Amino acid sequence: MKIEIINTGTELLLGTTLNTHGQWFGQELFKMGLRVQRQVTVPDGDAINEELIAGIERADAIIITGGLGPTSDDLTREIVAEVLGIDMITDEHALRTIEFYFASRGYEMADVNSKQALLPVGAEIMPNPNGTAPGVYVPPRIGKGCAIFLLPGPPRELYPMFENEVKHRLKGLVGGDIPQEHKELKFTGIGESDFHQGVDEELGKVPDLEYGYCARPGEVDCRLIGSELAVAEGEKILKQTFGHYCFSDDGKSMAEVIIDLFEEDGHTIAFAESCTGGFIASRLTDAAGSSAVFDQSVVTYADSAKIAMLGVPKELITEHGAVSAEVAVAMAEGALELSNDDYAIAVTGIAGPTGGTEEKPVGTVFIALAQYDHPTHVIRRLHKRARQSFKFAVSQDALEMLRRRMLDLTDLQDRY
Repeated sequence: MKIEIINTGTELLLGTTLNTHGQWFGQELFKMGLRVQRQVTVPDGDAINEELIAGIERADAIIITGGLGPTSDDLTREIVAEVLGIDMITDEHALRTIEFYFASRGYEMADVNSKQALLPVGAEIMPNPNGTAPGVYVPPRIGKGCAIFLLPGPPRELYPMFENEVKHRLKGLVGGDIPQEHKELKFTGIGESDFHQGVDEELGKVPDLEYGYCARPGEVDCRLIGSELAVAEGEKILKQTFGHYCFSDDGKSMAEVIIDLFEEDGHTIAFAESCTGGFIASRLTDAAGSSAVFDQSVVTYADSAKIAMLGVPKELITEHGAVSAEVAVAMAEGALELSNDDYAIAVTGIAGPTGGTEEKPVGTVFIALAQYDHPTHVIRRLHKRARQSFKFAVSQDALEMLRRRMLDLTDLQDRY
């Protein structure tokens, strides 16, 4: 089934409002075995006309978001009726519902709100208990062979309407869900080109398997889509080839994986961050359950803070520099002693764009992992990236060090 999405709203194109609909629709429709073939964003008003005319010729169903409000630039209903050559009528039940919405909240409804009860002749109203703008469903018989769904723009109204009013209509059009497996495996510590070269030929031999790659800072994701048997075979190839690099096969983030590993063993972790400015701790605490494993973090950006808070010897910084293996080790061991946790990670580096030298260029970072009754392990990395990407890549290295220590992946410990 060919599905297209038309998002309306000048604010989406100006960037003042983040358009999250594309990602959300893609995920929800895929759960039903359906795929988005095309998505566009147009400004408020008549711009929708051209996209709708073209979309009706290509698609089996079109989902339009926004433009159902009471103002003069909310013209989605009117444009759909015009394109289809259908008159507009007032749905009396919808009008009464809108009036009740205002009355129940102690407000008097403005006359302009009555336009929200308009719909093309033959279309169906889709109730909106979370706002004043009802949705509209135009069945294929009057939509020139294409089903058209008009949904409000705000997610708090759109999401429940899709769940309650759109999904069952789509299922009716296609005859139910279409069985299809989808799995995404996440890898770190390997570049996209090396990853692609290592598995692409073998994945290509699996019948009925759709696969693709997505590279992120410090991470490569591989997407598998197809029958249950095809996806299982694809996963087998990936894990046989790059199993040590795979940190997630169930959609979990690196932070969620770390929390699960630490919680399972009852261990706790502390951080000492310089160049990442608390970003590692932020990533961990973005995930639910972090309070069970994460105790504390210190951000020691200045040399004086490293000395005062972590007990890093001043002469160590003078001799080796703040960005050095020796200082990273001292920071990690100082954080371990300060926190009394089971593990401590420390990072110190040069985020740039200035501050580098020939020996230690911009992007250099040292990451140390301290653990009671174990030698402190330190690695050196070079991430020549913009500051935000640099911080993410460093945090990924740090969390990967923890994962490998917890899983005892000692064969690759020197590299990670």
